[in-house]
Amino acid sequence: MSKPLVAIVGRPNVGKSTLFNRLAGARLAVVDDMPGTTRDRIHADSEWNGRAFTVIDTGGIEALGIEHSDVETYVPLIRRQAELAVAEADAILFVVDAEAGITAADEAVAEILHRHQREGHPPIFVAANKADNDARRQAAVEFFALGLGEVYPISALHGTDTGDVLDALVESFPPQETEEDESIKIAIVGRPNVGKSSLLNALLGEERVIVSPIPGTTRDAIDTQLEIEADDPSHNLIVTLIDTAGIRRRGHIDPGVEKYSVLRSLRAIERCDVALLLIDAVEGVTAQDAHIAGMILEASKSVVLLVNKWDLYESASQRVSGPAAHVTQKEKEFGQILRHALNFLDYVPALFISAKTGLNVDQVLPLALRVQEERLTRIPTGELNRIVREAVDRQSPPTKAGKRLKIYYASQVRTDPPTFLFHVNDTNLVHFSYERYLENQIRQARSFLGTPLRLSFRPRSRAQE
Repeated sequence: MSKPLVAIVGRPNVGKSTLFNRLAGARLAVVDDMPGTTRDRIHADSEWNGRAFTVIDTGGIEALGIEHSDVETYVPLIRRQAELAVAEADAILFVVDAEAGITAADEAVAEILHRHQREGHPPIFVAANKADNDARRQAAVEFFALGLGEVYPISALHGTDTGDVLDALVESFPPQETEEDESIKIAIVGRPNVGKSSLLNALLGEERVIVSPIPGTTRDAIDTQLEIEADDPSHNLIVTLIDTAGIRRRGHIDPGVEKYSVLRSLRAIERCDVALLLIDAVEGVTAQDAHIAGMILEASKSVVLLVNKWDLYESASQRVSGPAAHVTQKEKEFGQILRHALNFLDYVPALFISAKTGLNVDQVLPLALRVQEERLTRIPTGELNRIVREAVDRQSPPTKAGKRLKIYYASQVRTDPPTFLFHVNDTNLVHFSYERYLENQIRQARSFLGTPLRLSFRPRSRAQE
């Protein structure tokens, strides 16, 4: 089950980013008195009373650099921002300014929230921020006039009374599911208009998802389960395919639209086992493709690169027909481009497909399931230590200030993702390059195709020596 999504909405300069930082427990959002500071989508995990949730700071309005005096211009954009938040979030924190009182922009947002409140979703909580003294806390009662229910006077800067609104917030979340979904979850991710929904339909063999050439058609993650038959029915596999909203390049989006569609996609990545990252063959590998790949890697998920629209790429290359060897050469050339642009994913397999014509689509799920098997691979302790000893013999560990790294013992402490613990004399002696060398040596013994490895180093106590 994915974490509830809480959106912080409100007009500029009411303290949304300050409240976000308070909930995130870190200074992740840039805070400044000047409207327009929050420019990028930003999200973080938070927890209160044992309930985890994802909070998003909405900065789409400020990104336009709109001044407070230009009320007529920015109110429609704030309304649009609120509409998107209501459509995508599981709960809304509506932040207002207890010092300034009710403004036209506050009323514009409240109008939207009130309409959806009558429909019962999502729950809305009014946080009257900057209530730093008794006078402002008493003045906050005026926000009851917005008709959105309970008003919680808080100070996001000092943390005063934020616990009250958080108590009510987490109480509104649906009960946590206890039944474990044991299906293999495969998420289809990528930029808008690269063919994600077309691929899902091709994999299912039927029109389960609306396919449109308009970027951003799929706004939410859509789950579809299918059963893959084996020779022995008891070994049949249940796969959940997750189609997600496209992740767009910064600067090429409508204000606010990106924030919520991206959050749904990121949540899909977090709950999947294997991510299918689609690349548009005609457009080539873009910076945003690398950005999405980084998200997958950061979440420690396995991945398969799918170069879609391969038929169009060949047409663009002015190839009408030719021998199979020529196709292989084209794939080899594009593969080199992939490896150069996404050099941090050198262990990831690439497949050249066309969701429209069906080219190689039948190989997608088998490859994804193979990668999932690799994700669950476990190396016996004896074999792992043999691999490490041979690696050390081939290339001695680095030294620092005359002290050399010593690796006493290694073990694989978990799978999904594969995680290896190394007991060493001093963790400060572990250089990134040698850590990467050890990872490569492990991969030579067991490929762990498409799967990231975690290497952890722990100092050995004197009692163990």
